[in-house]
Amino acid sequence: MPPSLFVFVSACLCRESFHHAATDVLGRRYTALEWLSACSPLMARFLRAACMIPAGMLVAVGARAQARPATSPAASAPAASVSTVEQAIDLAAQGRCKEALPVLKKSASHVPDKDLKYRMAMATARCAMSLGQAETAVTALFLLNREFPRDPEVLYITTHYYGELASRASQELAATAPSSYQALELEAEAMESQNRWDDAAAEYKKILAQNANVPGIHFRLGRVALSKSESPANTEEAKKEFEEELKIDPHNAAAEFSLGEIARRGGQWDDAIQHFTNAGKMDPGFAEAFLALGMSLNSDERYGEAVGPLERYVKMLPDDPAGHYQLSVAYARMGRKEEAARQMEMQRQTSEKPQGGSRP
Repeated sequence: MPPSLFVFVSACLCRESFHHAATDVLGRRYTALEWLSACSPLMARFLRAACMIPAGMLVAVGARAQARPATSPAASAPAASVSTVEQAIDLAAQGRCKEALPVLKKSASHVPDKDLKYRMAMATARCAMSLGQAETAVTALFLLNREFPRDPEVLYITTHYYGELASRASQELAATAPSSYQALELEAEAMESQNRWDDAAAEYKKILAQNANVPGIHFRLGRVALSKSESPANTEEAKKEFEEELKIDPHNAAAEFSLGEIARRGGQWDDAIQHFTNAGKMDPGFAEAFLALGMSLNSDERYGEAVGPLERYVKMLPDDPAGHYQLSVAYARMGRKEEAARQMEMQRQTSEKPQGGSRP
């Protein structure tokens, strides 16, 4: 697998884990510094899961999804096209992927029936994985997650196949460039996932010894420092690392956010507000920066200023009860009672809303 594809897949996994961890943990009033480490442990967990997949497991996983019964006739597609796709799906189920995959790839954009598209995409992903066609597999997984969001089988398949892709890429990286800083970084991330903080820090420092200007390494050292037992010394060490990271990468929104969180936990509202504001400017899609900014402004009793970032946050993540609660506080303190009541009702509804789902 090309290294660029490994980075792409890894980034997708990390972004997803980062988003869900952030909305969950901030909703429970944990600190962002505790969930910023979500990416590396998640990737390591996928790697461990992938390494334990026995031979033939990928075939079995895909076949299980393919075998689900049809829920509706494929009457909307031309009969010949449906027949061809069904034959290709049958070939895939028999392990004849070299014959099946070309047909499945050509038919991807010509299958309007929902159930047939589901089985076709599952077969495509399975065959592409078995034949080592990573790009085709990822494309099929994206289609499944777009068309059938929160479907348990899709999520299960996605976890296993991304894990296998990550495993293959890490093995290639170790074989082709074992002394590269990327290989050292991957090893350090695995150590982080095992709570081996000192070992991980040592690996990151090896990278800086090779090249002091590698972006992201000081940030990871700061994250490691905060993962250790809480103490003023560890907090100060983390703060220093985040500041060093911003010298190398002035646009690192996560480092800026982390400095804001350290300030917020210390009740240093002006510093926290400035850092969260900067993080939001660096990354306008960084929803949690707007929530943290609004929370800090509320804590500093600057309720009028808190409304803007909090309204922006609830538009970005309307299902997070924490945002509605903080916005209700700001409205209430400004005397906007009806709006505060509406936000409290939204907070109640989102708190009671069941998580997850399945394909109808």
